[in-house]
Amino acid sequence: MSDYAVTNPATGELVKAYPTIGAAELADAIATADRAHREWSRTATIEERAALVRRVGELHLERRGELAEIIVREMGKPVDQALGEVDFCSAIYQYYADNAPTLLADEPISLSGGDGSAFVRRSSVGVILGIMPWNYPYYQVARFAGPNLVVGNTILLKHAPQCPESAAAIQTVYDDAGFPVGAYTNIYATNDQIADVIADPRVQGVSVTGSERAGAAVAEIAGRNLKKVVLELGGSDPFVLLSTHDLDGVVESAVTARLEVNGQACNAAKRFVVASDLYEPFVSKLTEALTAIEPGDPSLPDSTLGPLSSATAADRLEDQLRRAVAGGATLVGGTRDGNFVAPGVLTGVTPENRVHREELFGPVAIVYRVDSEDEAVAVANDTPYGLGSFVFTTDPDQALRVADRIEAGMVFVNIVGADAAELPFGGVKRSGFGRELGRYATEEFVNRKMIRIGG
Repeated sequence: MSDYAVTNPATGELVKAYPTIGAAELADAIATADRAHREWSRTATIEERAALVRRVGELHLERRGELAEIIVREMGKPVDQALGEVDFCSAIYQYYADNAPTLLADEPISLSGGDGSAFVRRSSVGVILGIMPWNYPYYQVARFAGPNLVVGNTILLKHAPQCPESAAAIQTVYDDAGFPVGAYTNIYATNDQIADVIADPRVQGVSVTGSERAGAAVAEIAGRNLKKVVLELGGSDPFVLLSTHDLDGVVESAVTARLEVNGQACNAAKRFVVASDLYEPFVSKLTEALTAIEPGDPSLPDSTLGPLSSATAADRLEDQLRRAVAGGATLVGGTRDGNFVAPGVLTGVTPENRVHREELFGPVAIVYRVDSEDEAVAVANDTPYGLGSFVFTTDPDQALRVADRIEAGMVFVNIVGADAAELPFGGVKRSGFGRELGRYATEEFVNRKMIRIGG
């Protein structure tokens, strides 16, 4: 049986299985990617590479309906969010196409002494392996492949086993955009095969978006083989509410930040840390807003909440909620029907409760009461993760003060849903290391070669 298959999480229907790549085919894929780097990447100009990346973005828009339909079927994303994901991908590709010459321009160095000049020239390093998750089947690929292809690296892409149809669709987009064979190659590989790919001397690095466990396993293999790694792993992002003139607006933002991708976004707000004077009304309004939302068919245009991605995901969340309640927490909502889980709110979670340090990957929010700014920061930072965070306050000085103290790679102040192609994405602590998006994405897998010229 193939490791790769589309199983519609809304219905449980096995739609289609895809064959795992064979050993000979995988060997050929690595060789072809290496050859494409040595030939195409070193002869194509930055402008030529950028034009191909731009065309990939255009094709995403031209095929947005078809692409969105695929991921609704694969992982249950509500169709409007699926369409939004495709549109964001197009913006990412356009950003790198527009800015590649500037991002990759030579960087002069001011010399402290001696004649002549010096500068840093950025160039590709070779074949890069991308290991992608299921929750953003197109977006994760765009933010990895877009910047690396304008740099001139070539891509081997292993998608999540439950996303083979979208993986094939992305391959077709790259082929139709005019990329040469080997520049971008989808591989339906097993974990054992991926270990061999990482070890191959022609592969120069690996980027992983996924679970903490997957990231640690890949990083261990990469470390043994002296390969650079970028890791974007889990998150349990705090949403810190200290003051507001519009509690209803904050609650609306909280719902939006929690329910994206059916509550299965790494950088979703998951822990709500609320000042004591706002705690009771916030919990009341948040509970009312969340429990009013009913999961439904993700293919319908008015759907806001679909199923969790799989029975395994639903089992995991159900177990976490059961343990949280057994540990003394109070749960409102959060009931399960098949792979559908209704939104819920957990209160009374103490540091001794296991769920306090876990990531809830589903539409359930944990709310904490705090009595001071210092306590809010302490609770926000009391997590193994450090991906994103949100701060809501009417005091601009407090906003920056708290933002500086939060242990996370990203802080959004008085705003949610504000990701953009130019904004760097990544975390600290057990959320990983390295950055994607923005100019930093072009700096991860690149040779910053210093060239010194005598007078």
